[in-house]
Amino acid sequence: LFTQYGVETIIRVGSAGAYTENLDLYDVVLAESAYSESSYAKTQNGCEDDVMYPTREVNERILAAAEKLGIPCKETRIHSSDVFYHEDNVPNHVDFYNDHNCICTEMESYALFHNARILGKKAASILTISDSLVTHEEISAEERQTSLNNMMKIALEACL
Repeated sequence: LFTQYGVETIIRVGSAGAYTENLDLYDVVLAESAYSESSYAKTQNGCEDDVMYPTREVNERILAAAEKLGIPCKETRIHSSDVFYHEDNVPNHVDFYNDHNCICTEMESYALFHNARILGKKAASILTISDSLVTHEEISAEERQTSLNNMMKIALEACL
C-alpha cells in the first residue's frame, strides 16, 4: 500500500490476545510500541531493533478520537509474534509480559511500523482483545466479524 498505491498513513485495526488479567474481552488497545523476536526487520534491511514505534502524531489523533467518542483506549506496548501458540520449551505470554512489558499479542504491527519508518510514512495499530491467554476466554468467530466496532469507530474518527 505504501509503495504501490501512494498511501501515506495506515491504521491497522485487528484482534489481539491478552497477556494479562487486566485486559477484558472487547477492550481496545493502541500500540505505543511493538516488541518482536521476529527476524523481519533484519531480513528486510539489516535492522537489529526488536522494538518498533508507531507514528506519534497518528496515535495522538486516535487517542483524541477515542476520548471524543467516550471509548476507553489503553495505549501500551504490544507483542507482534510470528507464532501465537508456542511450545513449552520457548518463551510464552508470561515471559513476554514480564520481560518486555507486552500486554497483548498480534502478528502485524511490528512489520507495519518498520515499513513506515524506512519509507517515511505514518502508521498506527489499534486492536480489540478477542481472547485471553490468561483466563482462556474468547469471542466466537461470528463475534469477531460483527462486534469489534469500537476500534473501527475510533480509527475512522481519527481520520476525519
